[in-house]
Amino acid sequence: MMDGGMTGGGMWGAMGIWAFLAILVLLAILVVAALASIWLFRKLREDDRDTMAFGIDETAYEAVRRRYAGGEIDDDNEYERRLAVLNRR
Repeated sequence: MMDGGMTGGGMWGAMGIWAFLAILVLLAILVVAALASIWLFRKLREDDRDTMAFGIDETAYEAVRRRYAGGEIDDDNEYERRLAVLNRR
């Protein structure tokens, strides 16, 4: 009567393959969502650290002085030019 043995064969075999593929796709979506969440969490935490390190209420004048003291602005002329621009405001 039926040629399928214990697995049922025919339509049941094909449904098993589609169910397996559906589970794989679902797992892939979950893995991508988890990785995106981890990336977003780290990115937001990194931005918070930058804000805390430089201070939220830091003025432009203080930022130029801090950057000059930290060696980010090497040239004295560049430092003076930036201060002049800030004083014009």
